[in-house]
Amino acid sequence: MDDHKRGPIAVWIIPLIVGLVGLNRVMHSPNYDMYRAVDIVQLLGSGLCFGATLVGVIFGLRMARR
Repeated sequence: MDDHKRGPIAVWIIPLIVGLVGLNRVMHSPNYDMYRAVDIVQLLGSGLCFGATLVGVIFGLRMARR
């Protein structure tokens, strides 16, 4: 696989796997039934924004290095 193509794929796949593992852990927690749907959506939205910002920083650093 081309190194140029492998970088962006890793930037998207690794955070996705980490996020899904964390979500799975929360869903199997005994306290999961006490969470309200609004709280879960807010946490997912916050995580999405944080992840998008992190990806933007990584791409920005890669572009500055060139």
